Amino acid sequence: MQIIRGLCNLKSDFPNSVVTIGNFDGVHRGHQMILEHVEHLAQAKHLRSVVITFEPQPEEFFQQDCPARLTRFREKWQRLSQYKIDDLLVVRFNTRMANLSAEMFLEDLLIRKLHVQYLVIGDDFHFGQKRIGNFAYLERMSKKYGFEVESFQALKLHDERISSTRIRLLLAQGEMDAAAELLGHSYSMWGRVIHGQELGRNLGFPTANVYLHRYKTPLLGVYAVLINGLQKMAIPGIANIGTRPTANGNTLLLEVHLFDFDQQIYGKMIQITFIKKIREEKTFESFSALKNQVQNDIQQVKQFFSAIPAKAKNPD
Repeated sequence: MQIIRGLCNLKSDFPNSVVTIGNFDGVHRGHQMILEHVEHLAQAKHLRSVVITFEPQPEEFFQQDCPARLTRFREKWQRLSQYKIDDLLVVRFNTRMANLSAEMFLEDLLIRKLHVQYLVIGDDFHFGQKRIGNFAYLERMSKKYGFEVESFQALKLHDERISSTRIRLLLAQGEMDAAAELLGHSYSMWGRVIHGQELGRNLGFPTANVYLHRYKTPLLGVYAVLINGLQKMAIPGIANIGTRPTANGNTLLLEVHLFDFDQQIYGKMIQITFIKKIREEKTFESFSALKNQVQNDIQQVKQFFSAIPAKAKNPD
């Protein structure tokens, strides 16, 4: 998959294409269904396959207090790149884009620049100024410009539609298995190990401090986790994601204690997969009380992992 950053980097002789547009936050099972269809359609029709996404996401542009992303851009790209999609076009969402009419968006980007032959969208897709562009609008315009448009009904599970919003709610509630069912994989984050204040080491539990590149996360608290990126097999551990209120912290941080592992990993990029929520983060009356709680948490997580078959300890 080739990343094209910005409309200015589109080639003037871009080939005829199959296009889908969306945030693809989380790249959940509903998104996967659309991506597989675009992939197969492009191969069958010998067309270029294109995914268009926006940075920032439109709601992040319009809302000051928007929901936390499930995936930051790097994580989204990693998930999308698992599909045989030719191009990921990243369009900057700014005032100009927000004020662009639906017809100008369609005519300038999709028709003139991408030479769209097939457009595949979700059933809740809207675009253009005042969000007037929808499936009915695209059906009318497809006759004028000579392309085909398909709308995918949202995939449902247990009679509820799969959506990033629903997954975000499940993660916030600590329903990790239910969230994983909608995602098609356990929820994970990628981040680089950085130097920290060594609070965990001083308590007797050395931790890898992971920089998240996020202002907000969809989950907070203490979790049983699996860590990939350091060795062939996933390493079990325990993680806290929060602000460390007992230490008067105010910066969001992910701290991971890896079991039976003692190597220097500063600067390493690792994947942390959240398997089970243990408890909420809370303020303790003393560091001694915090240490006792961490000991109990670690014992609980080790017992949890001891009951899991080895083959289940290797997330994708």
